[in-house]
Amino acid sequence: MTTPPSDTLQDPPAPRDVPQAQDAAQTQAIQLPDVPPLGFEVPESFYALPIAVTAEERALLAEVFVRELYPNGNDDLWTPAAPYYAALGETMAAQGLAYAAMGLFSIPEGVAHCSFTVGAVESDHPSVEVAATGIREILVRDENNDARWIDLPCGPAVSCVTLRQITISPELTATGEEAKFHMGQVQVYVPFPTGPYTAVFTMDTAAVDYWGEFSEMTMAVLRTISFDDDDTDATAGDGAASAAPGGVPGAAS
Repeated sequence: MTTPPSDTLQDPPAPRDVPQAQDAAQTQAIQLPDVPPLGFEVPESFYALPIAVTAEERALLAEVFVRELYPNGNDDLWTPAAPYYAALGETMAAQGLAYAAMGLFSIPEGVAHCSFTVGAVESDHPSVEVAATGIREILVRDENNDARWIDLPCGPAVSCVTLRQITISPELTATGEEAKFHMGQVQVYVPFPTGPYTAVFTMDTAAVDYWGEFSEMTMAVLRTISFDDDDTDATAGDGAASAAPGGVPGAAS
Protein backbone atom coordinates (compact mmCIF):
# COMPACT_ATOMS: atom_id res chain seq x y z
CA MET A 1 0.00 0.00 0.00
CA THR A 2 3.02 2.29 -0.02
CA THR A 3 4.41 1.85 -3.54
CA PRO A 4 5.38 5.27 -5.00
CA PRO A 5 3.22 6.57 -7.86
CA SER A 6 4.30 5.23 -11.23
CA ASP A 7 3.98 6.45 -14.80
CA THR A 8 3.26 2.91 -15.98
CA LEU A 9 -0.49 3.58 -16.13
CA GLN A 10 -0.78 6.27 -18.78
CA ASP A 11 -3.56 8.19 -20.49
CA PRO A 12 -4.66 5.98 -23.40
CA PRO A 13 -4.53 7.09 -27.03
CA ALA A 14 -8.35 6.68 -27.03
CA PRO A 15 -8.62 3.66 -29.37
CA ARG A 16 -12.12 3.03 -30.65
CA ASP A 17 -13.03 0.38 -28.10
CA VAL A 18 -11.68 2.28 -25.09
CA PRO A 19 -13.78 5.21 -23.78
CA GLN A 20 -12.06 8.53 -23.22
CA ALA A 21 -12.63 10.47 -19.99
CA GLN A 22 -14.17 13.90 -20.29
CA ASP A 23 -13.59 15.28 -16.79
CA ALA A 24 -10.25 16.10 -15.20
CA ALA A 25 -11.23 14.36 -11.98
CA GLN A 26 -14.15 13.29 -9.83
CA THR A 27 -15.20 13.97 -6.26
CA GLN A 28 -17.77 11.56 -4.85
CA ALA A 29 -20.14 12.53 -2.07
CA ILE A 30 -22.37 9.74 -0.83
CA GLN A 31 -25.19 9.61 1.66
CA LEU A 32 -26.89 6.44 2.91
CA PRO A 33 -30.05 6.48 5.05
CA ASP A 34 -29.15 7.24 8.69
CA VAL A 35 -25.41 7.18 7.85
CA PRO A 36 -23.32 10.38 8.25
CA PRO A 37 -21.98 11.96 5.03
CA LEU A 38 -18.83 10.59 3.42
CA GLY A 39 -16.78 12.15 0.62
CA PHE A 40 -13.69 11.10 -1.35
CA GLU A 41 -11.92 11.73 -4.65
CA VAL A 42 -11.33 9.19 -7.43
CA PRO A 43 -9.27 9.20 -10.66
CA GLU A 44 -10.84 10.60 -13.82
CA SER A 45 -10.76 7.12 -15.31
CA PHE A 46 -13.41 5.79 -12.92
CA TYR A 47 -16.89 5.25 -14.38
CA ALA A 48 -19.52 5.17 -11.66
CA LEU A 49 -22.24 2.56 -12.02
CA PRO A 50 -25.88 3.72 -11.75
CA ILE A 51 -26.62 3.23 -8.07
CA ALA A 52 -29.69 5.24 -7.07
CA VAL A 53 -32.75 4.99 -4.86
CA THR A 54 -35.44 4.72 -7.53
CA ALA A 55 -35.74 2.74 -10.76
CA GLU A 56 -36.28 5.97 -12.69
CA GLU A 57 -33.03 7.47 -11.39
CA ARG A 58 -31.11 4.28 -12.14
CA ALA A 59 -32.47 4.21 -15.71
CA LEU A 60 -31.40 7.81 -16.34
CA LEU A 61 -27.96 7.25 -14.81
CA ALA A 62 -27.54 4.03 -16.83
CA GLU A 63 -28.21 5.90 -20.08
CA VAL A 64 -25.52 8.42 -19.22
CA PHE A 65 -23.15 5.67 -18.07
CA VAL A 66 -23.24 3.64 -21.30
CA ARG A 67 -22.69 6.74 -23.45
CA GLU A 68 -19.65 7.72 -21.40
CA LEU A 69 -18.31 4.17 -21.30
CA TYR A 70 -18.84 3.62 -25.05
CA PRO A 71 -18.60 7.10 -26.62
CA ASN A 72 -18.03 5.64 -30.08
CA GLY A 73 -21.10 3.43 -29.86
CA ASN A 74 -24.64 4.07 -31.07
CA ASP A 75 -28.21 3.25 -30.09
CA ASP A 76 -27.73 -0.36 -31.20
CA LEU A 77 -25.20 -0.72 -28.36
CA TRP A 78 -26.50 1.82 -25.82
CA THR A 79 -30.16 0.74 -25.83
CA PRO A 80 -29.63 -2.91 -24.74
CA ALA A 81 -26.66 -2.07 -22.51
CA ALA A 82 -28.39 0.55 -20.36
CA PRO A 83 -30.98 -1.82 -18.76
CA TYR A 84 -28.20 -4.30 -17.96
CA TYR A 85 -26.19 -1.70 -16.05
CA ALA A 86 -29.34 -0.35 -14.38
CA ALA A 87 -30.08 -3.85 -13.09
CA LEU A 88 -26.46 -4.21 -11.97
CA GLY A 89 -26.77 -0.93 -10.07
CA GLU A 90 -29.96 -2.15 -8.40
CA THR A 91 -28.24 -5.36 -7.28
CA MET A 92 -25.29 -3.47 -5.85
CA ALA A 93 -27.55 -1.03 -4.00
CA ALA A 94 -29.46 -4.00 -2.54
CA GLN A 95 -26.14 -5.32 -1.23
CA GLY A 96 -25.60 -2.08 0.68
CA LEU A 97 -23.12 -0.42 -1.66
CA ALA A 98 -23.27 3.36 -1.92
CA TYR A 99 -20.76 3.69 -4.76
CA ALA A 100 -19.38 1.35 -7.41
CA ALA A 101 -17.17 2.14 -10.37
CA MET A 102 -15.15 0.57 -13.16
CA GLY A 103 -11.62 1.83 -13.64
CA LEU A 104 -9.95 1.42 -17.03
CA PHE A 105 -6.27 2.22 -17.61
CA SER A 106 -4.14 2.05 -20.73
CA ILE A 107 -1.07 -0.18 -20.40
CA PRO A 108 1.45 -1.43 -22.99
CA GLU A 109 -0.45 -4.72 -23.28
CA GLY A 110 -3.81 -3.04 -23.77
CA VAL A 111 -6.20 -2.05 -20.98
CA ALA A 112 -6.01 -2.82 -17.26
CA HIS A 113 -9.30 -3.01 -15.38
CA CYS A 114 -10.25 -2.64 -11.74
CA SER A 115 -13.49 -2.48 -9.82
CA PHE A 116 -13.96 -0.12 -6.90
CA THR A 117 -16.82 -0.11 -4.40
CA VAL A 118 -17.73 1.74 -1.22
CA GLY A 119 -20.23 0.74 1.43
CA ALA A 120 -20.87 1.31 5.13
CA VAL A 121 -21.62 -1.16 7.90
CA GLU A 122 -22.89 -0.46 11.38
CA SER A 123 -20.21 -0.74 14.06
CA ASP A 124 -21.16 0.40 17.53
CA HIS A 125 -17.68 1.65 18.46
CA PRO A 126 -16.83 4.09 21.28
CA SER A 127 -13.90 5.51 19.28
CA VAL A 128 -12.27 5.11 15.88
CA GLU A 129 -9.15 3.68 17.51
CA VAL A 130 -11.14 0.97 19.26
CA ALA A 131 -12.95 0.13 16.03
CA ALA A 132 -9.73 -0.12 13.98
CA THR A 133 -8.04 -2.23 16.65
CA GLY A 134 -10.95 -4.66 16.77
CA ILE A 135 -11.14 -4.96 12.98
CA ARG A 136 -7.43 -5.68 12.68
CA GLU A 137 -7.53 -8.29 15.44
CA ILE A 138 -10.27 -10.16 13.57
CA LEU A 139 -8.57 -9.96 10.17
CA VAL A 140 -5.14 -11.14 11.30
CA ARG A 141 -6.63 -14.41 12.53
CA ASP A 142 -6.80 -15.56 8.90
CA GLU A 143 -3.29 -16.37 7.73
CA ASN A 144 -4.28 -15.59 4.14
CA ASN A 145 -4.92 -11.95 5.03
CA ASP A 146 -2.24 -9.28 4.95
CA ALA A 147 -3.95 -6.98 7.46
CA ARG A 148 -2.29 -3.71 8.48
CA TRP A 149 -3.09 -0.61 10.49
CA ILE A 150 -2.82 2.56 8.42
CA ASP A 151 -3.06 6.19 9.51
CA LEU A 152 -5.05 8.35 7.10
CA PRO A 153 -5.63 12.10 7.26
CA CYS A 154 -9.24 11.33 8.32
CA GLY A 155 -8.13 8.93 11.08
CA PRO A 156 -7.10 5.30 11.63
CA ALA A 157 -8.02 2.53 9.21
CA VAL A 158 -7.20 -1.11 8.53
CA SER A 159 -6.23 -2.51 5.13
CA CYS A 160 -6.54 -6.16 4.15
CA VAL A 161 -4.83 -7.48 1.02
CA THR A 162 -5.65 -10.89 -0.46
CA LEU A 163 -4.62 -12.72 -3.62
CA ARG A 164 -6.63 -15.63 -4.98
CA GLN A 165 -6.60 -17.85 -8.06
CA ILE A 166 -9.70 -17.95 -10.26
CA THR A 167 -10.44 -20.95 -12.50
CA ILE A 168 -12.68 -20.61 -15.58
CA SER A 169 -14.22 -23.83 -16.85
CA PRO A 170 -13.44 -24.91 -20.46
CA GLU A 171 -16.98 -24.29 -21.76
CA LEU A 172 -16.63 -20.59 -20.92
CA THR A 173 -13.28 -19.97 -22.63
CA ALA A 174 -12.56 -19.15 -26.28
CA THR A 175 -9.97 -21.93 -26.52
CA GLY A 176 -12.13 -24.62 -24.95
CA GLU A 177 -9.48 -25.18 -22.31
CA GLU A 178 -9.53 -24.42 -18.61
CA ALA A 179 -8.09 -21.00 -17.82
CA LYS A 180 -6.62 -19.73 -14.58
CA PHE A 181 -5.75 -16.22 -13.47
CA HIS A 182 -5.07 -14.35 -10.26
CA MET A 183 -7.23 -11.67 -8.65
CA GLY A 184 -5.86 -9.18 -6.15
CA GLN A 185 -8.03 -7.35 -3.66
CA VAL A 186 -7.40 -4.60 -1.16
CA GLN A 187 -10.20 -3.86 1.28
CA VAL A 188 -9.88 -0.94 3.66
CA TYR A 189 -12.04 -0.37 6.73
CA VAL A 190 -12.36 3.25 7.83
CA PRO A 191 -14.34 3.91 11.05
CA PHE A 192 -16.58 6.98 10.95
CA PRO A 193 -15.63 9.60 13.57
CA THR A 194 -19.14 11.04 13.15
CA GLY A 195 -21.27 7.98 13.92
CA PRO A 196 -21.31 4.25 14.74
CA TYR A 197 -20.44 3.10 11.21
CA THR A 198 -17.41 1.85 9.31
CA ALA A 199 -16.82 2.62 5.63
CA VAL A 200 -15.55 -0.28 3.54
CA PHE A 201 -13.52 0.54 0.42
CA THR A 202 -12.78 -2.39 -1.91
CA MET A 203 -10.57 -2.50 -5.00
CA ASP A 204 -10.32 -5.68 -7.12
CA THR A 205 -8.14 -6.25 -10.18
CA ALA A 206 -6.84 -9.10 -12.29
CA ALA A 207 -3.96 -6.90 -13.52
CA VAL A 208 -1.67 -8.17 -10.78
CA ASP A 209 1.44 -7.20 -12.77
CA TYR A 210 0.46 -3.61 -11.95
CA TRP A 211 -0.45 -4.25 -8.34
CA GLY A 212 1.91 -1.56 -7.09
CA GLU A 213 0.25 1.10 -9.22
CA PHE A 214 -3.26 0.03 -8.26
CA SER A 215 -2.31 -0.08 -4.59
CA GLU A 216 -0.92 3.44 -4.68
CA MET A 217 -3.97 4.64 -6.58
CA THR A 218 -6.17 3.18 -3.85
CA MET A 219 -4.09 4.88 -1.17
CA ALA A 220 -4.42 8.19 -3.04
CA VAL A 221 -8.21 7.82 -2.90
CA LEU A 222 -8.13 6.96 0.81
CA ARG A 223 -6.09 10.06 1.61
CA THR A 224 -8.95 12.22 0.32
CA ILE A 225 -11.68 10.75 2.56
CA SER A 226 -13.71 13.38 4.37
CA PHE A 227 -16.49 13.09 6.93
CA ASP A 228 -17.13 16.84 6.82
CA ASP A 229 -20.81 17.69 6.46
CA ASP A 230 -20.09 20.96 4.66
CA ASP A 231 -17.79 19.38 2.06
CA THR A 232 -20.16 16.51 1.41
CA ASP A 233 -23.31 18.61 1.23
CA ALA A 234 -21.67 20.98 -1.24
CA THR A 235 -21.10 18.21 -3.79
CA ALA A 236 -24.03 15.90 -3.10
CA GLY A 237 -26.38 15.28 -6.01
CA ASP A 238 -29.76 13.68 -6.61
CA GLY A 239 -28.61 10.05 -6.56
CA ALA A 240 -26.80 7.90 -4.06
CA ALA A 241 -23.51 9.35 -5.34
CA SER A 242 -22.62 12.38 -7.39
CA ALA A 243 -19.50 13.22 -9.22
CA ALA A 244 -16.47 15.73 -9.62
CA PRO A 245 -11.31 16.13 -8.69
CA GLY A 246 -8.74 13.53 -7.80
CA GLY A 247 -5.10 13.93 -8.54
CA VAL A 248 -4.23 10.31 -9.25
CA PRO A 249 -2.41 9.67 -12.53
CA GLY A 250 -4.54 7.39 -14.65
CA ALA A 251 -6.23 6.84 -17.93
CA ALA A 252 -9.81 6.87 -18.85
CA SER A 253 -11.55 4.16 -20.76
